[in-house]
Amino acid sequence: MATPAPSTPALRTPAFRVAPSILSADFTNLGDAVARVTPGTDWLHVDVMDGHFVPNLTIGPPVVASLRAHSDLFFDTHLMITDPARYLEPFRDAGADGCTVHVEVGETASLIARMRDLGLRVGLAANPDTPFDALEPFLDQVDLVLCMTVFPGFGGQSFIADVLPKIAQVRAAADATGLELDIEVDGGIDERTVVEVVRAGANVFVAGSAVFNRDDPLAAVEGILAAAVGAVGAVGATGQPAGAPS
Repeated sequence: MATPAPSTPALRTPAFRVAPSILSADFTNLGDAVARVTPGTDWLHVDVMDGHFVPNLTIGPPVVASLRAHSDLFFDTHLMITDPARYLEPFRDAGADGCTVHVEVGETASLIARMRDLGLRVGLAANPDTPFDALEPFLDQVDLVLCMTVFPGFGGQSFIADVLPKIAQVRAAADATGLELDIEVDGGIDERTVVEVVRAGANVFVAGSAVFNRDDPLAAVEGILAAAVGAVGAVGATGQPAGAPS
């Protein structure tokens, strides 16, 4: 894998991070694509699709293992699959640091317990049309809630603003109970839409096309993060949105 060119330090805050999604990267040169964004982030979003839960197929544990050999980033592994229980351990063994499963597949409590047993950071995702009520019983059991702002399956889709109230509900519930909870968004995130999700309470921003389809992916990551930081002025004077993890 090529060594990234020297770069000025990326803008970072404790509250916010961009997680570039390799779904939009050039898979013929994946190692170099990851190397180009590494100076600007400490997370990499890995989309796993099985052709059943979503109408697309992507990668499995071997690709994660190959990437792990060349990257120290946190692998934020999003399992858009019908039977995640079968694959949690293989992905952990391949190098995943955290796994996120969908509440829609069911057996959520069992999946959360299994991820804890495996030492994974625990995430729970919800599709745009899945209500907050489906997530609420599990908020105190997970580390991250992923609110999809597109219907999962393909990159390059348009942001669904109707999800913003759900993001706000998750943040309000976390604040009310003192939970240290990351709220992640995925789908149509760029320098414009990140402002909206920050104001709703999100702090982790998955970006695929808006990063890897740009001439300078690192600058794109830094631009999204800068836009997120700039949005907090409309939220409060603390330098981060209410309830954002520090």
